[in-house]
Parts: sequence; structure tokens; C-alpha cells
Amino acid sequence: MTERQAAILAAIVEQYAEVMSPVGSVTLAKLFNASSATIRAEMAKLEEMGYVTHPHTSAGRIPTDQGYRWFVNSLGEQDKVGAPTINRSARAIDTRVRNAGEPDQAIRSAVRSLVELTQNVGLATIGPSLYVRGFASLFDQPELMNFTSAREVASLLDNLEPWLKEAGLNQPLSVYIGRENPIGKNSGCTLIISRFRSPYSDESYIGVLGPTRQDYRTVINLVRHTGRMLETVLN
Repeated sequence: MTERQAAILAAIVEQYAEVMSPVGSVTLAKLFNASSATIRAEMAKLEEMGYVTHPHTSAGRIPTDQGYRWFVNSLGEQDKVGAPTINRSARAIDTRVRNAGEPDQAIRSAVRSLVELTQNVGLATIGPSLYVRGFASLFDQPELMNFTSAREVASLLDNLEPWLKEAGLNQPLSVYIGRENPIGKNSGCTLIISRFRSPYSDESYIGVLGPTRQDYRTVINLVRHTGRMLETVLN
């Protein structure tokens, strides 16, 4: 992938997350100060490589799971710092979790905060306890308003706790996009999950479940930050 193709793909991922509409060459031509024909040619190459696709009724492109994976992998250390909006959200999480009181309430507060800030399902699991909140937010997302997606999401959540125990994720943060999910492969969802240290269990996780159309940069930062905050408060 060339540098320009990478920049175009990143723009498609970010703009589609914001407007949920296929991203066309005219929009990108203005952004990159190039002709529409040049952008269309680059988009066609990205589609040949499997990073984007286009709905039958549109000339615009949307990311594939592979395109989202490339974008997530491209997020570097500088993205962990976060923009002012992320920092404000992180401070809000800090305040809520610190002031929650008992450990159980701190965990619930962290989950509720992620729901409010990401509009995804928020979840945490500590030993045998599973905390889940935000189904209304998740199923308000247009791409998940169908029976098949809802059933697949339910299957994923029903089996999340035993799967996490079996998988024993060692990475500080893991992202499963679309069909990468071990369960509910056809849900069209992304699971972003952070492992954190807890005195109550060796298997403590917090994260979110939402559509593959995500503001990955922001959501990953917030999930990572929340895990670190819970480590501080619970330990």
C-alpha cells in the first residue's frame, strides 16, 4: 500500500464512522487536493486489495473488516496520548470511578461511563461477575437493527465470560473486528477489551461491544484508560 492509499483508507474509515455514508471521490478529492479521477483510481486499488467495498447503490466506499484491521494496527504510540476531547472524557471517567466508593460501584461506574461516552455496550468481567450495560445504545445503531445481528450479539455476550477465561488474553488490550470475533462472527460488531490487574481475580477485563463502524482511535484510548484507572482504584 502506498502512502497516499494509506491516507485515503484512513480518511474513509474516519469519515464513515462519523457520517455512516459511503465516502465518495469528490469528498476525498477536496481533502487531498487531487482530482476525483485520481481518487477513484486509488479507491479501486484499495478495493482490489480488500480494504474497502462499495454498496450496490453507491459509488462511494466503506471499509471492510480488513480495512478496519489495517487502521487499528496503524494506530501508534502517539495515539495513546489522545486529543483534547479524549482527555476530557478520560478525566470524567477518573472522577466517576474515584468517587464511586465500593469496588463493585467503581466497576459499575466505569461500565456506565463507557456506555455514555462511546454509545456501545459497556462490559466488565471480574472472576464470576459479569457487568453489562447499554443494550439500548447498541441497538440504536442502524446497522444492528435486524434480527440476525441482534441474535449474533446476544450469542457473543452470552458466551463472553467463559470464552475470556478460556482464551486467557495476555495483551493489555485486544480488538476483535467483525468476523475476527470468536463468537457471533456475523454480528457486524467489534469487541474492544482491556485486561487489568485486580485483587479480586486474575481474569479482570473491561471493554465495549459496538458496530464495526467505530471511532477506533477514541474508543480504544478510552477503554485502555478505563482499565488503567480501575487498576489504580481497585489496587
